[in-house]
Amino acid sequence: MSFEEHPVRPRKKKRTGRAIVLSVLALVVVAGLVAGGYLWNLGRTFDSESQTITNAFPAEETRPEVKEESKDAVNILLLGSDTRATRDTDEDSEEFGTLPNGGRSDTMMLVHIPADRKNVFVTSVMRDTWLDIPGVGTAKINRAFASGGVPKAVETLEGLFGVRINHVASIDFEGFKGLTDAVGGVTVNNPRAFKQSIVNGMYFPEGVQTLNGEQALAFVRERKSFPGSDYERVKNQQLFVKALLGQLMSKETLTNPGKVSEVVSQIAPFIAVDETLDAAKVASYASSMLDLRPSDMEFFTLPNKGPGRSADGQSIVIPDMDVIEKFGQALQEDKMAEFVETTDLSR
Repeated sequence: MSFEEHPVRPRKKKRTGRAIVLSVLALVVVAGLVAGGYLWNLGRTFDSESQTITNAFPAEETRPEVKEESKDAVNILLLGSDTRATRDTDEDSEEFGTLPNGGRSDTMMLVHIPADRKNVFVTSVMRDTWLDIPGVGTAKINRAFASGGVPKAVETLEGLFGVRINHVASIDFEGFKGLTDAVGGVTVNNPRAFKQSIVNGMYFPEGVQTLNGEQALAFVRERKSFPGSDYERVKNQQLFVKALLGQLMSKETLTNPGKVSEVVSQIAPFIAVDETLDAAKVASYASSMLDLRPSDMEFFTLPNKGPGRSADGQSIVIPDMDVIEKFGQALQEDKMAEFVETTDLSR
């Protein structure tokens, strides 16, 4: 394999703390909802409206062993799909697999929740990342979906990191529209002005702005307006998801049962989850993270050396295997906070 490498630019890391008043408030609200049977109704809505990813995991003999150090941590593979957007006419369009909700699999994030539940670490995996796919050979990670669906993608990442993925969830971008409107809009600080690359496309100025549902959908989809293409889109998706989570965890949402109900109703039809990730499991994870605030969430991209070309001429993202090995070790030992603090994750 041969390719050209591009240099990685360093960045400064910033983490801030927040008070846990909202956590206490949330406990009170949740207690009231449970007493009224409200959560049971929400759970029933989630379980009945969401889809199920059957056989989401590879054969047991192919999977890593669970290490004692990380047995209480949780790893969730979050897949973004897009059922409405037109397929890009790029060189690898045939490599897009489809997800249970019918969307193409062009966004991938690994969500790591440590055992102490003090942080959440979200790692975006570029769709063109050049990796070893079991039974296929070296190819773009997206080829995993075309060759073996969700189980093959899970097997590929488990083999790369040496750690088990506990759950899989696929979210159609269409769900962002209703979800954004359900919380009253999502405020983002857009670092770079851009316009959709379609006729009469929306314009997003630089700076703080509140997106409605249609705007949010356009914001997370756009890639052709940027010189860095997928790099900038991934950053925008991370920016939006973090802002959305902030809205969902706000006092205005947590203290409004009607809004909570609307949020669940809007997102459930656009979610597909593995057979073990039902409403009860989601509630269990949520209750263990009531102290968590958006500032406790770290978003970054799987370490890479930038774009390049494969030996057969494909446009790829070159993985930084030395750093990825350290990343996998941190996952296995449940030491992601230490890894983030000591590693340059500028891409």
